[in-house]
Amino acid sequence: MGATCDYTDSNFRSLLTMSSVSPDKRRKMESALEQLKKHTVVVADTGDFNAIDEYKPQDATTNPSLLLAAAKMPAYQHLLDDAIKYGVTKGGSVEEQIDNTMDKLFVNFGVEILKKLPGRVSTEVDARLSYDKEGMVAKGLKFIDLYKEAGISKERVLIKLSSTWEGIQAGKELEEKHGVHCNMTLMFSFAQAVACAEAKVTLASAFVGRIFDWYRENTDRKSFEPHEDPGVLSVTKIYNYYKKFGYSTVVMGASFRNTGQVKALAGCDLLTISPALLSELSQDHSTVKETLTVEKAKACDLEKVHLDEKAFRWEHNEDRMAVEKLSDGIRKFAADAMKLETMIKEKILNVKNGK
Repeated sequence: MGATCDYTDSNFRSLLTMSSVSPDKRRKMESALEQLKKHTVVVADTGDFNAIDEYKPQDATTNPSLLLAAAKMPAYQHLLDDAIKYGVTKGGSVEEQIDNTMDKLFVNFGVEILKKLPGRVSTEVDARLSYDKEGMVAKGLKFIDLYKEAGISKERVLIKLSSTWEGIQAGKELEEKHGVHCNMTLMFSFAQAVACAEAKVTLASAFVGRIFDWYRENTDRKSFEPHEDPGVLSVTKIYNYYKKFGYSTVVMGASFRNTGQVKALAGCDLLTISPALLSELSQDHSTVKETLTVEKAKACDLEKVHLDEKAFRWEHNEDRMAVEKLSDGIRKFAADAMKLETMIKEKILNVKNGK
């Protein structure tokens, strides 16, 4: 006998009520996060697996600062212990063991994150290599090899590189010669965006919050409405430029300070959002409208630009905010990487001393 649908009166009334709800009212019932996911790929900016479980993003991004915080949590000690075991087993000097442990730790977190989401994880190359093209390429390929050993295809990994000229050229080489997808991070200037598009890298991470911070600290303006926020305007311009001229590189808004900035970029290819803001968006039931579209981008009045190395360096240098925030971002990521190395060194020495 076939299965039957046994609706009670209350269930039937509920179904009738739902079917009669207008689209506007239904949107109000949905959270801002649910609405945002209809227009944009939502990415979790975290190394915390619990946050990924809760908010169910498509992708996740990591960086040394996030992994330093996660590595201190008892819940993730097994990943650190496994990485140390790997580093010590590989042998070599203490410095080489630390380097191998760091690489393995980054990949360990990436592997665990990929178990919890359907898309990709971004794994960041050491910021101290930001001006070393060959070093970045080698490190990126090493990450891909470690993922392969763990049974993860390179299609599920983005190698994250600083958007210096050298970083952008490293991304170009990884994409063209090795089929490795790259996420260009610490993007603050339009020159960086143009160079990334011309290099045909997979993804460009444009930083909203850090641009916002700079304008608050260096101008008389201390607050901005979302539509006039300098970080939001930067990402909007980059998105419009890429779509107007048909570049394959996609744009990911990053480094948000409030949900207003996030909602103002609905329609952007991807947005990477911290767990705190994901939580706010999940409890926010205001209407989220798609603000960035290919149609609007095609209609904008931007002109196509070409930048060789000399032109890139000059145009980027002309943007004081971008120069300061790029160098500051590299220094901060490098500082956290060194803190993580110090923690690892102590643990490696403890292992060697039988503690």
